Amino acid sequence: MTKAKTISSKIVFKGKVFSVRRDEIVEPTGVTATRDMIAHPGSVVVMPVQDDGKIVLIRQYRYAARQYLWELVAGRIDAGENAKQAAKRELIEETGLRAKKFRVFLEFWPSPGFLEEKMFVLLAEGITQGEAEPEEDEKIDAKAFTRAEIEQMLRSGALHDGKTISSLLYYLRFMV
Repeated sequence: MTKAKTISSKIVFKGKVFSVRRDEIVEPTGVTATRDMIAHPGSVVVMPVQDDGKIVLIRQYRYAARQYLWELVAGRIDAGENAKQAAKRELIEETGLRAKKFRVFLEFWPSPGFLEEKMFVLLAEGITQGEAEPEEDEKIDAKAFTRAEIEQMLRSGALHDGKTISSLLYYLRFMV
């Protein structure tokens, strides 16, 4: 057996963005366990890189962190969407930017102990400005930063969002 075998499964909470499921399982090692899992359809993280090499970050209030955070554009993959479609939609919603090309360059599980969300990080290139189409509850500022500014933000601890930190470090280390 290479995957866990589900003995039983029950939704214990269903919300707008995610649900919580309690599974009784037998793991590949033979261990029987109860696992509470957050079911999530997956999400995209978008790194808009302008022709001059500047990277666009957004700043928004994050209630869970109780503060404003600089982040890469990100959002849930909606039903019927693939990663590129979701990236295009999120980029327009949050910044108004349009990209000619999207390319997945990193995939990861942000918290695989209890969260089924998989994140796809996409490079967005061929950027042009348009009108933002934020959701009602989104108040977002966007700003383009040079590589030196991004590196200083990383070095100084000015960035606190895990998906943004890991995506920027990967990009700066392996892609430019």
